[in-house]
Amino acid sequence: MRILYALLGGLLAAPCTAQTLIWGYGPADTLPYVEPGRVQPQRGLAPRLGEELSKRFDLPVQFIETPNNRLESYLQEGRLHLICNTTPQWMSESQRYHWSPPLYEEEDVLLQHRDRPPLSDLASLHGRVLGTSLGYVYSQPLMAAFANGAIKRQDVRDLDTSLHMLDKQRLDAVIDMRRNLAYKLNQYPQLQLRFSPWVVERYQIHCAYGPHLPIAAQRLDAVLLELRDRGLISQWLDEALRNAADQPGQQAADAR
Repeated sequence: MRILYALLGGLLAAPCTAQTLIWGYGPADTLPYVEPGRVQPQRGLAPRLGEELSKRFDLPVQFIETPNNRLESYLQEGRLHLICNTTPQWMSESQRYHWSPPLYEEEDVLLQHRDRPPLSDLASLHGRVLGTSLGYVYSQPLMAAFANGAIKRQDVRDLDTSLHMLDKQRLDAVIDMRRNLAYKLNQYPQLQLRFSPWVVERYQIHCAYGPHLPIAAQRLDAVLLELRDRGLISQWLDEALRNAADQPGQQAADAR
């Protein structure tokens, strides 16, 4: 899912110089990947990777929150140099970018209320309301079920609101990346929610490099591959998940 959607808002990236590595991320990106709503995020995998790349290549790294519908155009124009937490099938013009080695595996899963029977497959969602993110593209069978009306899609502005709506049983389930949902459950242990046993889709997460990357793509590939193979990327993701309990969330107003 992701990327093939349009949202307004966010910080517009200014044209950048070759002396800074400009890392773009969308408003819907969240921990454990990146801390949203910060001028320069300090928590999550992306800042840890950025710090390491800055040391390796002797370049400052700047994070720019960018409207999702502009990520690709900014990448092509050089306003951004790379975006991560993505995969080729989410990008409308994936052939225009250099793709890093896979960094880690992710999967789309469901959260549901503890009092409801397990949602074990696509058919178990028929006739139900699924909390989704605006414009996100999901697995082909799920998108087809939205299109034919078998499952009702309800776009919600953010994951915190979705989870509180689910807790109040205003939704039947919520779909997102497993790590994102696990992070939120650690933040909100009072919510009466659990994971469905059904894995909707598995995929590999990559970085996409634009044509104006100030580092040779092969050099960046080699460093990311080293960090992955040493287990550091998995370690940093796990650390961010463990720290969620120290960052308790606030109840979303829309779900009250």
